[in-house]
Amino acid sequence: MASRKRSAKRSLDQWLAEYAVSHQNPINKKIHWLCVPTIFVSILGMGMSIAAWFTIVLAMLVATFYLKLSTPLFISMGIFMLITIAAIALLPLGFKAWAAIFVIAWIGQFLGHKIEGKKPSFLEDLQFLLIGPAWVANTLMGKKIKPIS
Repeated sequence: MASRKRSAKRSLDQWLAEYAVSHQNPINKKIHWLCVPTIFVSILGMGMSIAAWFTIVLAMLVATFYLKLSTPLFISMGIFMLITIAAIALLPLGFKAWAAIFVIAWIGQFLGHKIEGKKPSFLEDLQFLLIGPAWVANTLMGKKIKPIS
């Protein structure tokens, strides 16, 4: 089944529906709404503390992934990334602080999946690491996401 999913190009709605399968428990959802953006920010923070130019290039590649899925998603995630990069530039945190935030947020994610009773989606396909922020953005914008059955 996983090979079929990988061979076919998925729409944003398909990605979100697959992601939603392992994100049904209300507590797990709340944990993800907090931890997914925190992980995203901490990755940018770690990257910016090592090599800002490389982090910007990677952020642009991530934005391209979102653009291929949806123009509104590209715009919302682009705005989020720009605000995040500006905040990182103003915060006096170094790599170690961002790494600690990253680890703590991942502990929260795995706790959420323990509560949910389902494995994280990215264990099936690493692209779900980019779908998590899209899922948060879409749910916070009020989009109803129904899991695949």
